[in-house]
Amino acid sequence: MPRTKRLAYLVLLTLVPAIPVRAQVAGHPVEIAGGGGITQFDGRDKIKPGITGTGSIGYRWSTGLVFEYGWLGSLTKRDDPLPNADHTFSWSGLDLRFNLRDPSERYTPYLFGGFGFGRSHDPDRVTVSRRGTPSAGAGLLVNLFDQERAALRLQVRDVMMREAGSDAFSNHLVATLGLQWTFRGKSKDQDLDGVRNWEDQCPNTPVGAKVDAKGCPIDSDGDGVFDGLDKCEGTPRAAKVDKDGCPLDADGDGVADGIDVCDSTAKGARVDARGCPMDTDGDGIFDGLDQCENTPKGAVVDARGCPVDTDGDGVADGIDQCPNTPAGLRVDTNGCPIEVSEKETQLLDTGMIRLQNINFDVNKATIRPESLPVLDEVAAILLQYPKLTLEIGGHTDNTGTRVRNVALSEARAKSVLNYLLQKFPTLDGDNFTHVGYGPMVPVASNGTALGRAKNRRVEFRVTNAEVLKLEREKRRFLNKGEPIPGGTPR
Repeated sequence: MPRTKRLAYLVLLTLVPAIPVRAQVAGHPVEIAGGGGITQFDGRDKIKPGITGTGSIGYRWSTGLVFEYGWLGSLTKRDDPLPNADHTFSWSGLDLRFNLRDPSERYTPYLFGGFGFGRSHDPDRVTVSRRGTPSAGAGLLVNLFDQERAALRLQVRDVMMREAGSDAFSNHLVATLGLQWTFRGKSKDQDLDGVRNWEDQCPNTPVGAKVDAKGCPIDSDGDGVFDGLDKCEGTPRAAKVDKDGCPLDADGDGVADGIDVCDSTAKGARVDARGCPMDTDGDGIFDGLDQCENTPKGAVVDARGCPVDTDGDGVADGIDQCPNTPAGLRVDTNGCPIEVSEKETQLLDTGMIRLQNINFDVNKATIRPESLPVLDEVAAILLQYPKLTLEIGGHTDNTGTRVRNVALSEARAKSVLNYLLQKFPTLDGDNFTHVGYGPMVPVASNGTALGRAKNRRVEFRVTNAEVLKLEREKRRFLNKGEPIPGGTPR
């Protein structure tokens, strides 16, 4: 092949870039093209290059195949045998055009080949050659002005014509530049987003997604699920979402995962904007689960968040400074009795409770039934002071031997302690000791019956005076019947 022909093919092929397929006009459109160029005749035929006009009409059977009728004509001069003699050349025929990409791409290279009728004529010599003529070539369609139907058409065709008097085919190379317009068919939208492929900068948008003017999906709330597919638009930024774009909320507290700083909140608890449980009253039970909201600070609560009041005095444990108040006593705001019995007053004032009306069977340590209510009253007092340590002392008069009286008084003191611990198991046995003093610590003269009666007694004596002092200081007592300062007691 002559160098000029090879050069034309090379120039054409360098114009073919690698562009992804994005078809624009679907169906079976009709393509009409026209233009001009130059024909480089086979050097063996002594014909000068001539200006050439060309035209074609094609029917696109498929994206890759076009049936096309083409025509071209050229006016030129001969060099031999008569210099500058006029010469005309024309060809028309049917081609099969093979598009290497969709014909509506920005750059669409193609190959073609076919068969037609060629006419080569020297008017001055009345020499005419009319023959069936094969043809083949290559071309490039270049989209114009982002208009899907308009294209610039560059083409090189090799017309294999056998001239008059020649026993071989000549290769007449026709290079043309023209315009092509596509009729019929419809604009193609590959991803069905409403933006034609040619204008679509995001050609693989999921079906149903909303897009902008460039065909790119819109994600207004930035959750990674496109508008149109997002069933929960307006999701807060940073929230984790499911495939439908709806916020995930693993702990069900109403604050989406990704925003939820406390992502394991118990079901039913009320939370703040960060998803962390609120505990307005600070009792350790979250709002929403707390059945007793507004619990005072410091109060001990149960699993429902309600204050525990073990002694039933109306002051919650944790706030109650006297947690073992006997039932029925009036208390102050600290839960401590404000009206006390004589025995409790005696304990706090003297550090001792002296019982002279505890009766036992004769010469035995068995407590008589009429004495039990008195011991119960003492136990109710001692339950209020669980930190006190006490000695239970048994005392007798001087009747009988001293050894016998000491042993008997110790047995009676032990009997009292056993009764208290058995009936009142919340009393701590480690806080008590028992001692029998016999007649050694009289409080009255043993010379009279009255004096001996006073000496027969049981005493509860505090052995940790410093604790007693603290207990005394945290109470403000009223005497029986004394009005309560500031209003109604609890």
